[in-house]
Parts: sequence; C-alpha cells; structure tokens
Amino acid sequence: MNGTEVLDVGRQAIWLVLQLAGPVLLVGLVVGVAIGLLQAVTQIQEQTLVFGPKIIAVFATLLIALPLMGALMSGFMRQIAARIAGM
Repeated sequence: MNGTEVLDVGRQAIWLVLQLAGPVLLVGLVVGVAIGLLQAVTQIQEQTLVFGPKIIAVFATLLIALPLMGALMSGFMRQIAARIAGM
C-alpha cells in the first residue's frame, strides 16, 4: 500500500466513526438541552435530573440505530478485506 491508499483508509475510518457516533451524540445533546431548558424555566436546580432521561434516550437510539451501525461496519470491513485480498 502506498501513502494515498493509507490516507484513504484513514479518511474512510474517520467518516465511519462520525456516522456511528453522530446520531447517539446528537440525541444526547438534544435531550440534555431540552432538560436544561426545562430546568431553567421551572427553576429546578437538580444536577442529577439530566442523567436518567439522557441515558434512556441514548439507549433507545442505540437500539434503533444498531442495524444501521452493523451494516456500516460490515461494509467497511468488506472494503478492508477486499483491499487486503487485492494486495
């Protein structure tokens, strides 16, 4: 493998990580902001109130997105295996 192929595999790996982590992080961010806004409006200053809903939302997102994540990782592994076999 030359340098451009290594950079291409690295770029694809970084893009895959963003695709895998993006939905989960985005849901965690939205739920955290929503709970924070609710706390600001109602003046409830409980710091641990965010953790329960955020954990449930992230877990639900993982359950929903797990087939997509598996398909993305499987496709990437097939590409890597094809590159190895083509050497």
